[in-house]
Amino acid sequence: MPLSPRARTCARLIMPNPSAPYLVALNLTERCNLGCEHCYLDAKVMKEGAVDELTTAEIKTLLDSIAETGPEAMVVLTGGEPLLRRDIEEIAAHASGLGLMVVVGSNGLLLTPQRIAGLQKAGVAGVGLSVDSLDPARHDAFRGRKGAWQKTMTSIDACVTAGLPFQIHFSATDETADEIDDMVAFARDAGALVLNVFFMVCTGRGEKYSNISPEKYENVLRRVAHAARREKRLMVRAKCAPHFKRIATEVDPDWPITAAHGYDAGGCIAGTHYARVTPNGTVTACPYMETAAGSVRQSSFADIWQNSSHFKALRAPKLEGRCGVCEFQKLCGGCRARPLARDGNLMGEDFLCSYQPQGGAVIVPLGPHAATLSWADEASAHLSRIPGFVRRMVRRRAEDHVRGQGRAEVTVADLKYLKQKRFGDAGPPAGILPDKGR
Repeated sequence: MPLSPRARTCARLIMPNPSAPYLVALNLTERCNLGCEHCYLDAKVMKEGAVDELTTAEIKTLLDSIAETGPEAMVVLTGGEPLLRRDIEEIAAHASGLGLMVVVGSNGLLLTPQRIAGLQKAGVAGVGLSVDSLDPARHDAFRGRKGAWQKTMTSIDACVTAGLPFQIHFSATDETADEIDDMVAFARDAGALVLNVFFMVCTGRGEKYSNISPEKYENVLRRVAHAARREKRLMVRAKCAPHFKRIATEVDPDWPITAAHGYDAGGCIAGTHYARVTPNGTVTACPYMETAAGSVRQSSFADIWQNSSHFKALRAPKLEGRCGVCEFQKLCGGCRARPLARDGNLMGEDFLCSYQPQGGAVIVPLGPHAATLSWADEASAHLSRIPGFVRRMVRRRAEDHVRGQGRAEVTVADLKYLKQKRFGDAGPPAGILPDKGR
């Protein structure tokens, strides 16, 4: 007997494909209303939009293939500035209608209350807003436009008023690294769900922008790790910084934020669970890798994801230099984009890492459990309402908790117990986990 639509949804939630993409970034346009010094896309000014950008129909076909390949994936609609595309709401509605989680990455300058309402109607689950300094003048200089900081602050207020979940994106550089603690406090007090701390790779206009030094890089990652350990209602994550897993392990070997404990966050997922599509349809492993894995104008996203030799190399890496002899090579693996950008060597050592391998045994991440637990109907429904970017973590923790008790079924009581343990009486921020009674 064929499964009902609801049964298929529950089965998909409980038995995910381990090779499916978790995250796909769609650079919808090169047009932008800012001139950021660090932009990897070398985004063009607003009047110079690319002439070969994917059409609405092409993007819908692409989204169909993404949903086929990774039905639980989160799709980030970004740019340039994605709100400059007049069809963004139509695109978002199509993606959300496929069951994908849709997030918009924006500089916030065009995020008016009216635009927020349209995005919410289209099924957008949240927005990511870039705040590169708490000093307005520094942020404006970084972004290339006076007054940009104030407009972004206004957009944050508009998200809060409308109840649209938002993330803060902060780029850590030599000039801004000292703001990390204040940025954590700002994101928490502003009501953000997530603070993503990005560490740039020098490509695009970023080639001319000063990178962070290895010393500050290590220091900031430790501060990020301690903040992630400490914060209850704010998720603090390091992006483009796989060494975070090593530091998290050093901070607390029993902290289940590393892949050694089956947790996905922190390391590089380029080509393994993440891909980027450029405005003209080129697929790359990440925004900082210019190597083309294929084009969605010649092949489907599913075919590229499954068969690209570039992706296959990233899934079975043969690391060189310090990375190749490091005990954290499977837990971290280093950034592949950095040596590729500097030396043209995808497997070269990550020169931004200052760690010297100690000759210990290679730490092997835990793989998925062979036995899949059953989920009570109410627990499955509860899980389906959790955003995709935390759903895998919740599922894994719930199943580990139930296994530890010698049981075989996850109940909604287990999920509520874990939510209380993680967030306390205040509960999670709106938009991360279902509220009581829902």
